[in-house]
Amino acid sequence: MRDTGQERGGVVVLGDDWVVPAQADRALLDQRKKRGWISLNRSPLARKIITFNLVGLFVLLAGVLYLDPGRDSMLRQRASAFVSQAELIADVFEARLSATGAPTLSADQADDASQTMSGLDLPQGLQVVLFSANGELVATSEGLVPRVILPENGAERSTIITDFLNTVVEGVLSTSARRQTDGNTAGTVANVKELANVVAREGTILRSGADGNGKNVFTVVTPVEVNGTFAGAVGLISAAGEVDEIIRAEREQVYQMFVVAILVSVGLSLVLASTIANPLSDLATAAEVGREKNARKLSPSRVRIPDLSGRPDEIGRLSGALRGMVTALYDRIDANEQFAADVAHEIKNPLASLRSAVGTLHLAKTDEQRKKLLDVIEHDVRRLDRLVSDISNASRLDSELVKEEEESFDLIKLVSNLSEYLGNEARSKGVDFISDLPADPIQIHGLEARLAQVFVNLITNAVSFCEDGDAVRIWARRRDNRVLVVVEDTGPGIPEQALNKIFNRFYSERPVGQFGNHSGLGLAISKQIVEAHGGVIWAENIRPTDADVTSDPLGARFVVGLPI
Repeated sequence: MRDTGQERGGVVVLGDDWVVPAQADRALLDQRKKRGWISLNRSPLARKIITFNLVGLFVLLAGVLYLDPGRDSMLRQRASAFVSQAELIADVFEARLSATGAPTLSADQADDASQTMSGLDLPQGLQVVLFSANGELVATSEGLVPRVILPENGAERSTIITDFLNTVVEGVLSTSARRQTDGNTAGTVANVKELANVVAREGTILRSGADGNGKNVFTVVTPVEVNGTFAGAVGLISAAGEVDEIIRAEREQVYQMFVVAILVSVGLSLVLASTIANPLSDLATAAEVGREKNARKLSPSRVRIPDLSGRPDEIGRLSGALRGMVTALYDRIDANEQFAADVAHEIKNPLASLRSAVGTLHLAKTDEQRKKLLDVIEHDVRRLDRLVSDISNASRLDSELVKEEEESFDLIKLVSNLSEYLGNEARSKGVDFISDLPADPIQIHGLEARLAQVFVNLITNAVSFCEDGDAVRIWARRRDNRVLVVVEDTGPGIPEQALNKIFNRFYSERPVGQFGNHSGLGLAISKQIVEAHGGVIWAENIRPTDADVTSDPLGARFVVGLPI
């Protein structure tokens, strides 16, 4: 029965494909009640699945944070933007100088420069510094009210989880060589003045560093030129920590996606673990409930393996294999128990007869009576010896069939040799023996000695039912990929009620004069050997016409079919 999303006792069990029957073992039922579908503390396999999935995510996050391509790209973009902005501001002052006709910047132009700066759309925190050609401070934007107000980057997207992770990462990066700074305090007017002294020779200069609070600051200094002559320098100082806030906001997005990925991964891992660990746990529990807690004695109840064969995966195959193995095991146990009971019953009869004869022997008064009793004792002893030998052969047959090596041989030659030997014995008893075998050999793969045992049993069995003047015929024919070997006789035939029983162990239909001469295991052993070779064997009566099933049989026929 399939049950993949059904509610059971208030708990939805994902991945289970079977429902525990009402008569299932109590241990299995108790475990399923305690387990639920999230049972990490009881399932090492589930913990491994979740751990391995999370390890992959953490490795991916570590790689992203270590490489940090977004940070490097952001720094390059902001640096390029600051350089362009500084050059645009320098162009503004170059235009003002060209308009006023002044050759260079000087302190006398401070008011005009401050008025020009106030007309610029400067973002919050950005500072512009203007120096003359000889390094004097002409004007600065400090104190001017910015016209463009930027919101605090990332403030609205901050969360407890991302703040914590960001703090950890920043703590690691603060001691890392990846922090691209020059080691000096940056973002001051003094820094700009130092760069202004060399900008005439080197052109636009970009420096990045950290201010006194450890925040990233960009400093850009570009020359102001009039008609190719160096007239001064414009310095641009970024807002302290502006780049850090942008990078922080970008990282927070990564952290948020990482948290979502963790939740999704854990959820999917739980579902996967439920579809794998829970059925395997049920299979293991079902296999364990057949033993007591001390693992020394078998439980009296039968092991019931859950039926998960409907699953199209390895667990379904495992369930089917375990169920087949357990079924075969119990079938063998049942067969052994029945065999033991049959053996006890069969041995009991000659023992009872033997005990009675021995007890009566003490009361016999004449030699003739003693001789008859001794004949009975001898007959029962031979019967017991034959019975014990046949039982021993039958009990070892399965293991011997597995151990012996199969080989290719000519079946027709085997049957022909047996027919020649057993035919002479039959003729000595007045029974005609007819052999009708094909001239061409028929090769089969199997155990030659064991199949010879089958045909000996069938031929001797047929001869034993024949009287003087009867006949036994053995013939073989090839039919496509099989070969049929048939043993027929003109004896009394087989009683209809016995046709379905004659291959059972210890079942025997013998003439009155042959009572006790056979153990009833010959045909059962023959069937076992034939089926071990992938063949079939059956018995039927020979009738004058198939239309009249009530007519007296003309004899019996045993058919053996073997694959080629």
